[in-house]
Amino acid sequence: MAARVAVQVGSRGGRLRVPGGRREACREVRRAVRATLEARAIPDAELSVTLLDDSAISDLNDEYLGHPGPTDVLAFPLFERGEPVLGDVCIGIEQAARQASALDVPFREEMMRLAVHGTLHILGMDHPTGPRRSASAMWRLQEKIVARLRGEGH
Repeated sequence: MAARVAVQVGSRGGRLRVPGGRREACREVRRAVRATLEARAIPDAELSVTLLDDSAISDLNDEYLGHPGPTDVLAFPLFERGEPVLGDVCIGIEQAARQASALDVPFREEMMRLAVHGTLHILGMDHPTGPRRSASAMWRLQEKIVARLRGEGH
């Protein structure tokens, strides 16, 4: 069975502005999630990805992790071992845009990276904080998937 990936685009209290357009962002996020599931050989999964503004993702970051302020991605696995993969990924769209600018990468690439990153967290992967983060197995897999997606780009 093919993985089901739902992408909601929204924010509280106003219209969310997505660089490059909502439709394109949703399409790229779906591609990234599916590529991640394929890379981990997950045949059946149901994931929801929601794009949020700074205010909405800040509220979730504080409520669930106790961290004030906006973040780039939050992942909420909703399944137990032995059950089909189910989870929610929330991407902070404004933070993603700032990161893309700071890293000098296209916004589309950063969106894919965050979708991959959140999906890997749903699948149980993690990484250390600090300078060892980019040397972790999760980070290396993330960048491999993103590189493959960039090669498939339009």
